[in-house]
This record gives sequence, C-alpha cells and structure tokens, in this order.
Amino acid sequence: MSSRRRFLKEAALLAGGTFIASSSVGNFFIPKKKKVIIIGAGFAGLSAGYELYKRNIDFEIIECRKEVGGRVFSHTIDEKEKLIIELGAEWVGEDHTLLRSLCNQFNLPLDNNQFKTQVIYKNNYYQSLDEIITPQWSETYDKLISGYQKLNEAQKDTLGKKLDKIDWWRYLVNNGCKGVDLDLRELIDSTDFGESIRNVSAYSALDEYAKSSKNSMNEMDYKIRGGNQQLAFKFKSLFSDKIKLNTRVKKVVQGNKVHVHCEGGYIAQGDKLICTAPTFAVKKIDWQPALPSSMAYAIDALQYARINKNAFEFNSRFWKDESFDMITDTSGHYFYHATKNQKSEKGVLISYTIGDKAAVVANQTEKWRAEMVQQSLQAAFPNVNSMLENQVNYYWGNNELSMGAYAMYGKGQWFDLFPKLNAPHIHTHFAGEHLSENWQGFMEGALETGKQAAHKI
Repeated sequence: MSSRRRFLKEAALLAGGTFIASSSVGNFFIPKKKKVIIIGAGFAGLSAGYELYKRNIDFEIIECRKEVGGRVFSHTIDEKEKLIIELGAEWVGEDHTLLRSLCNQFNLPLDNNQFKTQVIYKNNYYQSLDEIITPQWSETYDKLISGYQKLNEAQKDTLGKKLDKIDWWRYLVNNGCKGVDLDLRELIDSTDFGESIRNVSAYSALDEYAKSSKNSMNEMDYKIRGGNQQLAFKFKSLFSDKIKLNTRVKKVVQGNKVHVHCEGGYIAQGDKLICTAPTFAVKKIDWQPALPSSMAYAIDALQYARINKNAFEFNSRFWKDESFDMITDTSGHYFYHATKNQKSEKGVLISYTIGDKAAVVANQTEKWRAEMVQQSLQAAFPNVNSMLENQVNYYWGNNELSMGAYAMYGKGQWFDLFPKLNAPHIHTHFAGEHLSENWQGFMEGALETGKQAAHKI
C-alpha cells in the first residue's frame, strides 16, 4: 500500500462529518438491475465500463468526441508506409500491470520502446548520458532513490508531507545537484511532468521515480503494436451499443436519480454517475446541486501540463539506431524515434516540448519548425531538412477539454488537492489519470481509477 493511499484513508477519518457522510452515500450497493452513467470514453471511462460489463451492471458512456480513446490519440502519419505515431499518451511501463494485463487479455502485442539516450548540450554532441553526467551526482541520485524505497509507508508519508512543500528543483539543489547535472535534470525530468521542475512537487517527483523497478526505463518501456488507441477500440468492440459519441454533457442533476443533460436535448438517466472528464471539462458542467466549495477550489488550483508534439517524417532514418532518443538544450528540447519497430525506410522523430517552450513552438509556422529541427540537431546530424518530407503538430495546451496533456501537481498540492478532487459528490464518483495514487499522468493511472470507481458502485 502506497503512502499516498495511506494518506487518503487517514484524510477520510480525520475530515469528520461531511467527508465521511459523502463517502458513505457514494458507496452504497446498487443491484444489478440499476444503471450507471459514465462521462467520458477515454481510458478511465472505458475501464469503468469494462468492469461494469463484466459484472452485468447496466451502463451508458457519454463522449463528446467522435471516437473513443480520450487523450490516447494514435495517428497514421503515412498511410502508404503504414507509419503510426502517438500524439497523445505514449508510454506503457514495465510496472503498469493493469495495462499490460489488459493487452494480454485482448491479444494486443506490446513492442519494446526503450531508448538509448544521446545528448546535445551547449552545442556539443554526446552519444550517451554517461559521457556528461558526473559520477558523483549519479551516485548521489541513486542513493536518494534507494533511500526512499527503503522507507516504510509511515516514513514515506511523513517525509512526503515535508517534500510536498518544496519543488523538485530545490530538492535536487539541496542534495548537491549543480552545474551540468542540474541542467540535465531540468531538461530530462521536465519531459516527465510537462512543465519546469521548478513547478513540480518534490514529493510527486521522488515518489514517481522511486516506483519504477530496475527493469524499467522510467516506465518508457513499451507501446501497443498498431497504436495505443487499439486498446480503446477493443473495449468499444465489447459494448459499442453502450457508448454514445458526439454528445456533450451540459448539466448534471442529482436527486433520487442522476439526470445527465446533453446538447441537443438528450437526457441520460441512471442511479449512479462516474465522471472521468479532466478538471477543466468538469468545471464547464452545470452541477445541481453544486460541487462542494473544496472541490471547486481544487479544480481551479490544479494545472495540466503544456506539451507540444511536433512529428517530423524523414525519407531516411539517419539516426541509425532504432532505439534513438536525444535530450537537448535547444528549442526542440527532446527528440525520440516515434516509429520504432515499424518497417519502413522512412521514419519519424517527434520533438517533444514542454511549458512555455511548447506554447512558443506550437504557434509557429511549419517552415519555422522545419528550421528549428535543423538547428536543434545540427551538432549531431547536419542538413536533416533535405530528408524532411512531412510534419504534424499537436499542442495539448489548446485542447478544449483539458487545456493540457495530463495533470501536474505543483508544490504543496498533492496532500491538499488530491483528496478534495477524489471525494464523491452525492451519487457521483470521479476517475481519471489525475486521481491515480500510483501512476498519475500515465494510461495505467486512468485505467486504474476507472476500475476503482466501478468497484465503488
């Protein structure tokens, strides 16, 4: 049991009255003949639907998009070459047991997606991180991770509440990280959280990194063959009649029953509701009765990571190594081979930018971005633009439902916001990657919370 889970149980006991009463109302048993409404056909909503499907509990999923998958967005960038990239959620981790189990159940092969990281730093090219990170810092960092892993849950909880008050950058500095080591940790770790590590809770970062097993490369280990969205399509094939697409929720009214009012006049009626929408979308819904003030505050306080994915298709895989990725201190930030294991002479590199940099790159023209990738890779690969054939760009900071790729808990926010966002509201339970105790920000986290919400029914 994680320290995060332990904290949530204690929070429920200590909150007194309101929280406990709300939880008990939300958890009473529903006979199989009753119905559950699910808002959202992303991985959390589909996971919840799958659990209800297996238990023969009636349900209906309402989705405003034209297809299932949510922020899991597989895109065919080259129809002729059958090259598929992920413009949304990308990583399946070694330790993502639920996701890997579902892939096994649905006969979805997982391909190795681990990388061998190269570096461009101050216009110098390094073929591996080991060439530039100092041995002293590597040893110190390993001790920080292993030391945390050795703590019992009570110790992690006590330390976590202290670390949650500072940011990850400050924690690293306090432990001796400086110079090139600090620069690289900013460049590398910011790609995990989607914003500068000066904005990330030290507890959230340390706890996440300490969860990965020795066989995992920071949970960037596999991808689903044919695109990660294939899992969403497998769910859909089981209960397509239960999914209503192109339907936007406008109002939720909770009394003896739950009435979900949608654009166009459609009203879904049920006994329970599972809401899997990101917080930005949750706030747009007219909740009657209104959401608790504590939850409304938490919704306003939680930010989502600004991530831009700029995919460049080249007529040749000039990077040679199929496991290529590269961290840089240039405008392109992080590059990785997005078509690993896909047979073709052509290949795709994605430039993955975060925060303010992502917003800048997203607003530029294709010509500017083509020049940017040339300049970013120049120290290692001169004249790449002569091989550039196509590019696609997607900026999650402009996504109308989430205004970001995934949730990012800032300093002081985990122990404050999480229990408020995770509390039930009358007949409604909430789910989504932002509510995962173990794998927040990952597909695993979305699946995990959807399953948990269904089991509260």
